[in-house]
Amino acid sequence: MRGMIVAAGLGTRLRPLTQLRAKPALPLAGLPLIAYPLALLAAVGVRETVINLHHLPDSLRLAATRWRPPGMTLHFSKESELLHTGGAIRRVADFLRGSDPCIVLGGDMLVDLDLAGMLERHRKEMRAASLVLRRDPRSATFGSIGVDGEGQLRRVGQRFDQGGEQDQGVYTWVNLFSPRALEQLPERRIFNHLDDWLAPLAERGERVIGECLDPHECIWEPVGTPEEYLAANFARPQLSYLDVMHAATAAGVRFGDTFVAGPGASIGAGARLERVVVWEDQAVAAGTKARDGVFAHHAFYPCNRRDPYEEAFA
Repeated sequence: MRGMIVAAGLGTRLRPLTQLRAKPALPLAGLPLIAYPLALLAAVGVRETVINLHHLPDSLRLAATRWRPPGMTLHFSKESELLHTGGAIRRVADFLRGSDPCIVLGGDMLVDLDLAGMLERHRKEMRAASLVLRRDPRSATFGSIGVDGEGQLRRVGQRFDQGGEQDQGVYTWVNLFSPRALEQLPERRIFNHLDDWLAPLAERGERVIGECLDPHECIWEPVGTPEEYLAANFARPQLSYLDVMHAATAAGVRFGDTFVAGPGASIGAGARLERVVVWEDQAVAAGTKARDGVFAHHAFYPCNRRDPYEEAFA
């Protein structure tokens, strides 16, 4: 089976951290974020994965290669200009059509669900596309996708609405695509996969199914802002496909009650850290007081925008 991780975005909302590394290369509980979708794909039998690159590509390529699951082959699609989500998929469509279905995941979130069960339903019902939606109160912030009583796509945000909606959820960026869906990609280089491909596909009568899952059926934590990044580092959800604590500690990560310290990081005597992530090989000086932020590249970056920079050291 083949998969794709869409990972080329600029990560503008996560600056300045994403000026240091591509967002999927940022360490989350000691592992690069890209390690999580790679492990999820491997758990359901994906043996070839393509990752699209653009912003700070070397950092992402290095992280993905280091955390490549055993038995998985990686391919990279480097975009000289951002092709957006649809253009990125179209660029590697020939590769993805070699799997029925293929799995396409986002590279900037934590997600867990019964993906094997979804694969079985996708094949049994001969769907063109399957999308995972989560019934989530954060839909007011992230928007939602609406489906009818049979799960057929009826609405995308406020941009596409055919009526007949009976359920809705936040889009988790978990997708299954059959070859016939990939054969109907728009003949354009740059486009959005939801608005310009999947919505028209549903409008033409193809089976584009959104599975709406309750929170207990689907973990979904976006990592799109400094606040979300910090929260995800300390939430550390239990995942069905990856023992995060074991993998991280085996790599030399240390977990304190109030800090996460990457391999090779040192924390000086008397330092007081409150909800602080220390990237690998960073040195925190003795007596340092810091909270709600990240030590990286020999500097401290606050992740709680409500606090002035100076307060991090108060």
